[in-house]
Amino acid sequence: MQLMQKMPLVQENYVECPELSGKTIQALRIYRDSGDGTDVQIELTDGTTFTCSVSHHPSVSASLYRGGVGTPQTIRDYDV
Repeated sequence: MQLMQKMPLVQENYVECPELSGKTIQALRIYRDSGDGTDVQIELTDGTTFTCSVSHHPSVSASLYRGGVGTPQTIRDYDV
């Protein structure tokens, strides 16, 4: 019996989890993550549990520009 299966199928804008199709939910819990996210836990009546973590990672952008009259002139954009 194989416990680990392949990752769910990743489509354009969503993840397909066909192993969950037709299963019955016993309980659904939403937990606040200790970091910057949320965990969703779905307990199913067949004894399996599906979990999903949603998190927000900070994003930083930086640029060097010359101001003055009119539109500022960007000298360099930095990827952080």
